[in-house]
Amino acid sequence: MQAAEAVATGIEPAAANPVLATTGVEAGQGPLQLILDRRRRLLKVMEGDRERRRFKVGVGMPGWETPVGSFRVIEKTAYPIWEHPAKGVRIPPGPTNPLGSRWIGFHRDCKGRRGFNGQEHLEVKGCVTSGFHGTPNRNSVGGAVSHGCVRLFDEDVRELFEMVQVGTPVTVLP
Repeated sequence: MQAAEAVATGIEPAAANPVLATTGVEAGQGPLQLILDRRRRLLKVMEGDRERRRFKVGVGMPGWETPVGSFRVIEKTAYPIWEHPAKGVRIPPGPTNPLGSRWIGFHRDCKGRRGFNGQEHLEVKGCVTSGFHGTPNRNSVGGAVSHGCVRLFDEDVRELFEMVQVGTPVTVLP
């Protein structure tokens, strides 16, 4: 799938975006790993046992928690198109796109999902993808406000996007 065609939706067709096998190692450097502490709302970029960078983040709200466990980056998209997970409304790249300028997916769950988002009950059929992304709503970074994704300031997700590649390990702590 070409970047211009990529849609970071929270819903993906079951066969879309196969995971590419890579090492998660940048040339000339040790392996990178992302460690997300949901409770502290903190993302650390580790290079071996050295902390290379840290970012303040927003995480999933109660009922739509960011998944806990060990994952790998499965996709990266610059200037993603966002699709509402239940309604299917698409928002093109630009200043009002809820994903900001970058999307870094790390978890895909195809069981479907149902829950209350604070305003309405949503039922999502098909696959749900969680990932790191920017946001035009700067006040949401640091809160538990998303549908499971991890929000960063847009300038931070741009920096993170350049550091990671498909295959980079991601550990999400409770």
